[in-house]
Amino acid sequence: MKRKSKDSFLQFRKRIQEQSTFKQWLLGGIVFVALAAILVFDALPMGVMVEVGQVARKDLAAPITAVNQRKTEERKEEAARQTLLEVSEDPEYYVLNPTIVLRVEENITGVLNLLRLGVAEEMGEEEGAKEPLTVSEIDRRLIRDWKMELPLSTIEAVVNLTLPEFDQFAQTLTTLVLATMEEPIHEDDLRDARDDFEASVEDVRLAPALQEAGTIIGRQLIQPNLVLDTEKVNRARQAAVDSVEPVLIMKGEVIVRKGDVVRPEHIELLRDVGLLKTGRDYGAVLGVILLTAILLVLGGTYLYQNRSDVLQNEPLLALVGSVLITMLLLGELFSVISWSGARFLNPSALTGLLLTLLIDSQVATIATIIMAIFLTVINDLSWIIGLLALIGGLTAIFSVSKVSQRGDLMRAGFIVGGVNLVLMLTLGLLSKDTNLIYNSYLGLLSGVLASIMAIGILPYLESIFKVTSSLRLLELSNPNHPLMRRLMLEAPGTYHHSILVGNLAEAAAEAVGADGLLARVGAHYHDIGKLKRPYFFVENQVGIDNPHDKMAPSLSTLIITSHVKDGLELANEFKLPPAVTQFIAQHHGTDLVRYFYHRASEANDEGTVEERDFRYPGPKPHGKEVAIVSLADATEAAVRSISRPNPGKIEAIVRKIIKDRLNSGELDESDLTFQDMDRIANAFVKVIVSMFHARVEYPEQITKEDIEGKRAKDANTDK
Repeated sequence: MKRKSKDSFLQFRKRIQEQSTFKQWLLGGIVFVALAAILVFDALPMGVMVEVGQVARKDLAAPITAVNQRKTEERKEEAARQTLLEVSEDPEYYVLNPTIVLRVEENITGVLNLLRLGVAEEMGEEEGAKEPLTVSEIDRRLIRDWKMELPLSTIEAVVNLTLPEFDQFAQTLTTLVLATMEEPIHEDDLRDARDDFEASVEDVRLAPALQEAGTIIGRQLIQPNLVLDTEKVNRARQAAVDSVEPVLIMKGEVIVRKGDVVRPEHIELLRDVGLLKTGRDYGAVLGVILLTAILLVLGGTYLYQNRSDVLQNEPLLALVGSVLITMLLLGELFSVISWSGARFLNPSALTGLLLTLLIDSQVATIATIIMAIFLTVINDLSWIIGLLALIGGLTAIFSVSKVSQRGDLMRAGFIVGGVNLVLMLTLGLLSKDTNLIYNSYLGLLSGVLASIMAIGILPYLESIFKVTSSLRLLELSNPNHPLMRRLMLEAPGTYHHSILVGNLAEAAAEAVGADGLLARVGAHYHDIGKLKRPYFFVENQVGIDNPHDKMAPSLSTLIITSHVKDGLELANEFKLPPAVTQFIAQHHGTDLVRYFYHRASEANDEGTVEERDFRYPGPKPHGKEVAIVSLADATEAAVRSISRPNPGKIEAIVRKIIKDRLNSGELDESDLTFQDMDRIANAFVKVIVSMFHARVEYPEQITKEDIEGKRAKDANTDK
């Protein structure tokens, strides 16, 4: 399997090499270098050498949009500080600390144990019983060990208790203190907690002296037991830091003005935008070069598979490359303008408009996708700009797929602008970007600007790259064109013939998937050479003798075939595009002028007549459209010679003409298939039969006078 894949790749590469020329590779290389250079220049500006205290020799502006690191960090620190202040007052961020509760429990146990040492034990017969501590000793130890102060009277009241009474008092006090500490106690709520404890002491109804002692001891031992939940606080702090919008240094923003003294904060800003580099970031350069190469390879592969004729046509290849380079330069121009809305005004849909009109929608689609990616890169990887360029470009392609006049381009511009407007509003609402919503009107202006620029640029591109757009063809199809008016006035028969051939050719071209508009316009101009000697052609010989009857067949052939050369001269004089002049040069191919050849053969008994002397100079028809016009030309002339035509006769002669042209080799270079020829024949027959539709026939003996006389007679009868 791996070996098979490798062989397929090698075969593919071999086909590419065989079908490519040096010019094509050179054009591809020029386009690649130009696009990569623009991207490198945009993304990786050269650094400047400045130091603190120097005077700036020129304005130093940000070459890219970058983050102001210092101010952004200051905002993050302020957000973190403010969050800590807020959570410190929010009970939700506190948790009960069991360590504090345990420490209070240890403290009350220690205090009560010390007080117990002052209680006199019941003296039994045993010798050696310990003497109880004095009140002053207990007071001293309470201050030293537990930082607690009790009135001497309170200590004396406690030590005068019996051991059972003291143990009961100690148990009650411990229970009340620990019960209070079990409840959350915030720093701000400490007084309330101690008051609640005092109330609980009162509720157990101790002796007044013990109640006072318990209250004093408990109030001193009870303390706040809540601490901040570190994990929760850290999450809140991080969320606050993450929510801080970075402070941006906008592309084109002047950091240091000419004549200003460079300060440390300027150095930081220059470092943020990359202007302090001493060279280029070669990693980024490599990335840009690889991206350009990948996109061009993908675009070339797409064209190879779908429109290989574009790759093999140097002018068309140069046109596509020129449009890409120009649009990328235009995108760069709009991206460096300091006004933030400029990038939305970029007429990116111009790529789709121009290439659809000049080539076709397939080429325009792949070019629009490539341009959308490039515009995303030069606008700091802004996916919004890339999406606008992609959707707007595809909308432009759909809007001009069928253009009948230049006004339709303006309509397409408004359609693109409307789509841009709605898309910007939608994205603004989704991302809650008020700036995008506010600038949405620029999307509308962008579409209109693209259509205006397309109308202005289109004629120049047609002239430079010798490409004929559908708009140019529509202009040529206008009957008021000078050549068409001359043909109509000076050679009316030829004009009528050309119009009929155009109808046949357009129907047949559409039947086989060729360009119907090109075929029709080419048919209109294919015989303009007959303007030089119109009366030497039979369709213009109305009411006059045929001058060829008095001429030698060789001279007649020379006059007849010269209408091709004469037509090319007129086409050059009136600057007809190559797409139309090819019909003039090729519509007869190398066909034989049979009538005069047979006349010459009959007149020459020696058989020395050469066929080549009676053939058109060629070349043979190239492309489907020219071949179809060639067949339509011969078919229309032949059908006019049929007496009493009917569908059967018409179809027979149509198919005979196509078969004869095929057998003679005139269609060898036309790319027409046998299936195409069958569809062409059916289209010709359908159109011609509709031309010879049935009419009401009147008896030959009925004349106008008879009809008028009958009317008069009927009128007298009525009287």
